[in-house]
Amino acid sequence: MQRYLFSLLLLITFHVDLLAAVTTGKPNIVLLYADDAGYADFNFQPNAADDIRNLTPNIDRIASQGARFTNAYMSGTVCAPSRAGLLTGRYQQRFGFDNNLRPANQTGLPLTETLGTKYLQDLGYRTALIGKWHLGYAAAFHPNQRGFDWFYGLLGGSRPYFPAKEARSDQVLQSNGKPTPEKGYVTDRLGDAACRFILRSGNQPYFLLVSFTAPHGPLQAKPQILKQLSSIKSAGRRKYVGLIVSLDENVGKILTCLQQANQEERTLVVFTNDNGGQTLKGANNYPLHGKKRDVWEGGIRVPWVMRWPGKINSRSVIDDPVIALDLLPTFINAAGGTIDPDWQLDGVSLLSRITKPNTTLSERALFWRHCGSEGKRAMRRGHWKVVHNRHQGVSPMLFNLHTDIGEENNLANNEVEMLHTMLDLLDTWESELTEPLWGRSRECKLGI
Repeated sequence: MQRYLFSLLLLITFHVDLLAAVTTGKPNIVLLYADDAGYADFNFQPNAADDIRNLTPNIDRIASQGARFTNAYMSGTVCAPSRAGLLTGRYQQRFGFDNNLRPANQTGLPLTETLGTKYLQDLGYRTALIGKWHLGYAAAFHPNQRGFDWFYGLLGGSRPYFPAKEARSDQVLQSNGKPTPEKGYVTDRLGDAACRFILRSGNQPYFLLVSFTAPHGPLQAKPQILKQLSSIKSAGRRKYVGLIVSLDENVGKILTCLQQANQEERTLVVFTNDNGGQTLKGANNYPLHGKKRDVWEGGIRVPWVMRWPGKINSRSVIDDPVIALDLLPTFINAAGGTIDPDWQLDGVSLLSRITKPNTTLSERALFWRHCGSEGKRAMRRGHWKVVHNRHQGVSPMLFNLHTDIGEENNLANNEVEMLHTMLDLLDTWESELTEPLWGRSRECKLGI
């Protein structure tokens, strides 16, 4: 009898917790994360490429029903470091995560770092990662050990889109550690998994990260989509756009499932991308200079839209510079939590900025480094940006992004005082960092 009463008490407590989560208005949080997409590869962008016009209606819907950010950045120039910064809210260079992880690496995002999923779990959230992980292959670094209640996806950085006869272990889609059969188109499988999670979520608030592999290579678009894109003459660009179309279709699928679950009104949706577009694979970063792996704008500035019905005004435009490190504190505040200074987060909460149109963010410096103290680095404060490609043996360059978004006019010789001020701040920031834990020698030597 005592055991029965204890079980009943636990059940009641569980349901009270769920009810409290709903009645206190905690939103669901859905982060849709594309991979290697170009700055001009979505129709909602003012400078969208002509061949992408009207091909991303679902992602466009997030923009039209919410806010579009014009100065949004990732903290990394490549896949894995950006994800490390995103999920910790800290510059990943602080803990040696400058460079991408290779399958041979048996290390990963240091276990001394706390992921934001842990903080959200403490606030009553269920957490799920669907898609690409790329933050550690060994068991200790598995998503289920880092604060994700459910993981459906791949441990590695990329894989074929169609079923593979001999997929590597890090490429196989798994569900909480159990391999799943090789069948179906990967982007569709990730969209379907996201829908399953949403439709089964019940009343408990959740954080859902859908980390798509699209449009990262290999360029394997569906044949039926390629037929629809026959007007695009370049075969590589046509395949790349085909990956974008499938990505958009699955974003639409997820948005529809939110409607079907009656969760649309209480869900904060974010769509963005992990780094600048890989123009060598077909991405279009116009009007930005550079590409993935660069600290030029084309390597770090990304498309970014947010929707939260009743909280974020539709068709709003936010020009304040923001960085992916800001998402974690924003999510925590939206969930009713507060930021503990002991967490030493580098990002700031955007909650007031996105919900109160007349507010602005205080001016601050944003920093980048790839490949350690021998590699590339950059900093932005206000409209000014310094770029220092040390691996090429060139002097620091200074640009005014307000008048020169394409970084064509180096003002280093004209604005010497500003250049020195920026470099002093950049040096101070870099003095707080750790050298890369892996990849430094090879990547710096190749300049990638």
